[in-house]
Amino acid sequence: MFKDRFDAGERLSLALEKYKSTKNAVVFAIPRGGVVVAKVVCDHLNIPLDVVVARKIGAPFNEELAIGAVTPDGRVLLNNEALKILRVSKDYIEKQRQAKIEEIRERLRKYRGSDVYEDLNGRTAIIVDDGIATGYTVKAAVDFIRSLKADRIVIAAPVIAPDTLGELQNLVDEVVYIYSQEPFYAVGQFYRNFPQLNDQQVLTMLKNKCKGE
Repeated sequence: MFKDRFDAGERLSLALEKYKSTKNAVVFAIPRGGVVVAKVVCDHLNIPLDVVVARKIGAPFNEELAIGAVTPDGRVLLNNEALKILRVSKDYIEKQRQAKIEEIRERLRKYRGSDVYEDLNGRTAIIVDDGIATGYTVKAAVDFIRSLKADRIVIAAPVIAPDTLGELQNLVDEVVYIYSQEPFYAVGQFYRNFPQLNDQQVLTMLKNKCKGE
């Protein structure tokens, strides 16, 4: 169990040691909680920090149950099996997509000042979150980072649900984690202290972010 996100970031940093001071590497944090972990990782590895905002689409009447996610450029990744079981309408998905696009744009403006990203040709992108359950948010982030032509994509998180781990390993070049074990109920069970973060806390972290060498 991790004390908090800072502790998790320190332990994840050690697992990512081979990327220390790598000139072509950049970390992309998934806000909000992922920014804390990623900030520790970047400070330890001395590589630049950026953010990638993808938003989960929750099931009707249960927002915590992910049935898909929206990428920063507005594309949608869906769990088609869940859609059939829950009989989710196309109208619901489209309304959610539009709402999530607005949320993404707002957060990108707030956190980065822009929703425009540079091409990642020749670079290694390390996508960091504080934990991964269903994986739909991180999958949407991977889809977007791949569209920027990153040479290598790494997913790094302190804890990943066992059912999700195999899917992610088939999706990217490398997955780095500390824990992936049953019983898995939620990411928060692996932390003693796991508070919700607000935008101001995220902005403070990003203001003091490492820019690398």
